[in-house]
Amino acid sequence: MKALIWGAGAIGGTMGAYLARAGHDITLVDVVSEHVDAINEQGLTIEGSIDTFTVNIPACTPDALTGAFETVILAVKAHHTEAATKQLEPHLTADGCIVSAQNGLNETIIADIVGEARTVGCFVNFGADYLEPGRIHYGGRGAVVVGELDGQPSARVQALHQACLDFDDAAILTANIWGYLWSKLAYGAMLFATALTNASIADALAEPTYHDLFIALPKEVLQVALARDIAPEPFNGFDPTAFLPDSSREQAEQSLQAMVAFNRKSAKTHSGVWRDLAVRKRKTEIDVQLGLVLPLAQAVNVPTPLLSRLIELIHTVEDGEEQGWQHLDDLQARLP
Repeated sequence: MKALIWGAGAIGGTMGAYLARAGHDITLVDVVSEHVDAINEQGLTIEGSIDTFTVNIPACTPDALTGAFETVILAVKAHHTEAATKQLEPHLTADGCIVSAQNGLNETIIADIVGEARTVGCFVNFGADYLEPGRIHYGGRGAVVVGELDGQPSARVQALHQACLDFDDAAILTANIWGYLWSKLAYGAMLFATALTNASIADALAEPTYHDLFIALPKEVLQVALARDIAPEPFNGFDPTAFLPDSSREQAEQSLQAMVAFNRKSAKTHSGVWRDLAVRKRKTEIDVQLGLVLPLAQAVNVPTPLLSRLIELIHTVEDGEEQGWQHLDDLQARLP
């Protein structure tokens, strides 16, 4: 496969390194010139308990990119999707596609710019962190799923799936990519809540005091999905059937335990959201992830008081409030 990966950070860099090592023709683009320079001078290094290797991959900043590509894997933060898609569109062939290896419903944003026919859905849940220019920590395997937006098993998505198997031999080709994307949004609501504290993902989800909250948050998201005729898909311990209106408490507790077990196995202990807040001191993706759920919920008359407050609390931490359990207490106090 010949592919351009736009965004060579934690997600794009990890995928790009594995694909290049497997023999695919990969070009990396990133806005951080120091990262680009380090890759070109020393190669891109993946390190961690899963694998450690360095691979040589051509890299450049967006302004230096030339040529056109049939496959572009977009791996920028969700709030940069629109700008990145418009910037890379001149480098996408007329019959090419953009694959959204991101969090959220970015496929809708991409399709509005380049068209649905040139947009392919993608879901990733592996753990990785950008450490410094030229170095990425790959901390934990997780679901990798690709699928056409209309669910059809096209030749191009089958070829993409075959390439993804060179990154993760459990990669899935699905006819229901929207089900995975909405499930990730529901799980993402839980991750945003854990990031309000300084606890690890596993420790936060395991804390019994907040189980009512961690059960209620995904329920709000999944009620919107169901109202929009989306069938959520399970992954990595997250069982969407455990968080439906008529699900039993036992089902929800079992899924929480499974998610805790999955995250305990990863060397990446905290979410990318936590890292944005605590380490990189920058805005998170919440407005372009959970923020997009709110108007969709209003359109189908599903109340989302917890999601609305969660978004407000993330903004307070972005603006300088300290992370801590008090934010989960605030959310918990709003449970019906």
